[in-house]
Formats: sequence, structure tokens, C-alpha cells
Amino acid sequence: MQRKINYFDTYEIKNLKDMLYKTTLRNQNKVAFRLKNNEGKIVNKTYLDFRKDVEALGTKLKDMGLKNKRIAIIGKNSYEWSISYLACVIIGIVVPLDKESSDENIIEFLNASRADAIIADTRYLDRITKFESKITNRLIKIDMQNTLKYTNFGYLIDDGKRMISNGNRDFIDTKINPDEMKILLFTSGTTGNSKGVMLSHNNICSNIISVAKIVKVDNSTSVLSILPLHHTYECTLGYLLVLYGGGNIAYIDGLKYITKNIQEFKPTFILCVPLLLENVYKKIIKTLKSSLPKKYTQNESTLIQNIPFYLKPIVKRKIKKSLGGKIKTFIVGAAAIKPEIVESFFSLGIKVLQGYGLTECSPLVAGNNDTCYKAASCGMPIPDVEYRIDKPNEEGVGEIIAKGPNIMLGYYENKEATDKVLINGWFHTGDLGYIDDEEFLYITGRSKNLILTKNGENIYPEEIESILNDSDLIEESLIIGTSNGKDDVQVKAKIFPNIEAIKEYLGKKVPTKDDISKTINELIKKANEKLPNFKHIKSYKIMDEDFERTTTNKVKRFGKNVEDDDKKNI
Repeated sequence: MQRKINYFDTYEIKNLKDMLYKTTLRNQNKVAFRLKNNEGKIVNKTYLDFRKDVEALGTKLKDMGLKNKRIAIIGKNSYEWSISYLACVIIGIVVPLDKESSDENIIEFLNASRADAIIADTRYLDRITKFESKITNRLIKIDMQNTLKYTNFGYLIDDGKRMISNGNRDFIDTKINPDEMKILLFTSGTTGNSKGVMLSHNNICSNIISVAKIVKVDNSTSVLSILPLHHTYECTLGYLLVLYGGGNIAYIDGLKYITKNIQEFKPTFILCVPLLLENVYKKIIKTLKSSLPKKYTQNESTLIQNIPFYLKPIVKRKIKKSLGGKIKTFIVGAAAIKPEIVESFFSLGIKVLQGYGLTECSPLVAGNNDTCYKAASCGMPIPDVEYRIDKPNEEGVGEIIAKGPNIMLGYYENKEATDKVLINGWFHTGDLGYIDDEEFLYITGRSKNLILTKNGENIYPEEIESILNDSDLIEESLIIGTSNGKDDVQVKAKIFPNIEAIKEYLGKKVPTKDDISKTINELIKKANEKLPNFKHIKSYKIMDEDFERTTTNKVKRFGKNVEDDDKKNI
């Protein structure tokens, strides 16, 4: 039986242009963006400023013949990126690209999308110029950083404003079919193996309204944008949702400046991946262990919850101050987070709302919310979205399938791939999980990662990785299935150790390879004690470098450093 949720008030939007005008009307002189100028001082852009900039760029892009054309965007998170996205999605088809993509992938995506223009930071335009002969279309190159090497972004906005002041209404009068493809996103993958996800205005707008009903976003919401904007997770929830609700957005100067930027911008709301929150949590625990009496710090997993009531207000204030002083909510996605971390932050008065989504779902499918949450779960279905478990096994685990207005139109020019995942209106996610009796969803792994033994036993790599990663001595782990030499599979672990933690654990400044190997061997034996025999780790390899990762910090399971070699048997 599903719990009753009290929904927040929302307003209807027909498309993203409608949202831009309605939110400006509601929040005209409120701050939409907090930016840094060349001197490093924070300057504000109001909703009216932003709307005028989007109108101006859209007007000029139309004048350049880009109406209904595909326009790629690639660059760091910035005000210019945000202007470009809305202008392009309103007058044409926007193609957000991952700035970490290889040259081969960028060529592939530009050619596959048949892009006519690209709006980018200078460095990416310089890269593209070097391999321009491999790109099918002749690209209009627009530089968001306003150099004179390419078409100047600032000049386009100035021209657009002049055109509007002279009575041009081409952008303002733009008609949008909310059910047409207007966003084309390429999933990460090897060259030739990526799929283009086709999304519409209706897909994105429905997701914005669904989330706004269960997570309060208003004029008091102040977001520090950390994750890459080309990803639907950040774009829908950390950008468009915030503008819909009337909040304001600031951008980090770079990953190494997160702590500094948190103090400068004092956000109330941060979207992040578990790794960032886990690092914050580790720092908090380390500080508490050094400052509290030992009797309160023996059990790390419940340390924060067990702080005496008379000390808790002081601890809360200090921790909140270290996070800028105003933090209220972390939205966490892309991977699972340990329940004890969620509970610890809640006990400090900071919400950690874990969700589940995919690019194909615009992105959110489920989420914990301001009314209901379970620390071990990724939440309940968001309003207007359904999910169920397809072909559950005896434990209730099966493939998660979802249905709703947020589900993609299909994969771009790939009917075969579309037909495999869109069946009778249900999107087959490829993720495995189960649903409890209150409709909370739990993810157990990816169906393509599943290791199946000859006896029909299911081994979920993510379960074993979670046990290994619980140790501070392991930075990251990856579980794969390998041959046991007898026509069956066995479990192998790839482990990237936390050398600094191992040094502290062993009390050695320079541990030998043998020291590290013995330490990891001990950890694996302890992990095996928690697992049934068929899931035992039988061999392992200690990695010299971290795994290849996606832009949302997930390990690429089929990346270049995941090959099966150098076994150590245990």
C-alpha cells in the first residue's frame, strides 16, 4: 500500500518556452543566476535578464537560418550554456555533448545528429577545427567565451536585442510542438555503439512538474551546480526545475574549488553523486573523532546519531557552517549511497533524497521526497509515473519497467534498439530491482552486469562491490565473472586501494606491494564471510590506477582498464 504524499502546488507549462515566460512573470526581478565577474566578484542576473538574453540569442540564431536545425552545445557549466540550451531547444533541436568525449565520439555525434552549428567554449572549437574535415556538415562555430577566432556569442546577443527593439518577434512568436523531438542526447559508449535518446518538451516538462510536486523549490532555493549540464540529471533537476520554482543557480569554478565555492555561494540545495557526499561524510567523521571523547566515536556508522543531545546543536551548527551555513537538501543519484550516511545527515537536519532515473526517462522515475523517504531505497514513483517489476524471481527481483509522459520518444534512427526497450508503452530499463509493500524501489544491479552460474545462481556485482567499498582501505572495486577452468564462472574482484588509508592502517609511510596485497587479501576474506559460497570472490587484481569513469563518476564497467588479467587466487 502506497503512503499518502502531500503534494506542493505547481503550475502547468505547455513547453519550455511557456515555462521561461511564466517563471519570468512570477519572478521578474528575483535573482536567477549568481555569477562571478572577471574580478571574482559575485554578480546577479535576474529572471528578466535571463529571459531577454535567451530571446536575443534565439532571435539571432533564427536570423542565421538555424530554425528547426540541430545545434550542438559543448562546454563547462556556465550562464552561456544555460542561455544556449533554452534558445536552441525553442527554435530548433538541441544536441548537448559531453565535454569529456573523445575526438572520435564528438565526430560521431556531430555527424549522426547532422548538426548545422555548435555553440562551445573556445578550447572545444579549437579541437573541432583540427578534425573538421571529418565532419559531414559545415558547422557554424559560436564561441561562448567571446574570442574573435569564431562567431562571437556576445555579439549575437547584442544583435538579437537590437533586432527585438526594432520589432522582430520571430523568437517570441515561435510555435512549438511539445511532442516532437527537440532534445537529442547521446549515451556514453564506444565509438559506433552510442545511442541517441530523443526527448520532447513534453517529456522534460512533465518531469519538472512531477518533481516540483514532491520536492519544494521556491525563491529561497539556492543551487550550486556541480554535475555536467549535458546530463539530464543536472539539466532537468539542477537547472530547469530550479528556474521553474523561482530559485537561483551558481556554478562551481571547477571540481577542486567545490569547498571554496560552497563557502562563497552558501547553497541550500546541491545535486551530487554519492562519491561527493561520501567524501563530505568522511571529513565530518574524521573531525568528530578527533574532537569528541572516544566513548562517543567507537561505532562510525551510528556516530552522528549517538552524539549526546546536549552536544548535538553545537555539532549541527559546525557541520552546517562547513557546508556554507544554509544547506538543507542534497539530491543524490547515479549510484547507490550507504543508508547510514543518509540517516546521519537527516539527524543533522540535512535531507539526503536519493532518486532513480535514466536519460531515457528525462530522467527521474522514482525518488525519496520531502514527505516520505527510506534510507536504503531510491524512493517511490514520482507523480504521473508508474513502475513495476517484470518477471520477478523468487526474491521478487526482476527488471524495472516504467511508464509515463517522461519516457523518451525512442532511440534516434534506431528502430531495432527502440523496439527492444519500448514494449506496449513500457520502458524496459535494463536495471534489476524489487519493490516493497509501500511501493519503495530498491536497485540490485544491471541486467547486463548479472553473473549467472551454471547452476542458475544469480550474482549481482553491485552487492559484492558495496561490501568491499564499505572499507576505507578500498577506494573503488569492480566485480566481474571469469572462467573457473571447468566450464563455469567465478567471481573476480578488481580493486583500487586507498593507499593513504592503508599507510595509516599499517602504520607505515611506504607500504610494500606485499603489505598492500596482504591487506586486500584480509579484506576479501572478511567480505566472503558475509556472502554465500557461490558469491565468494575467488581471485582478485590490485589496480595501479583508478577505473575509467563516466561524467557522473560511475565506473565504466566495460572501460579500457577492466580487462581480465593478472589473477591472484584466494
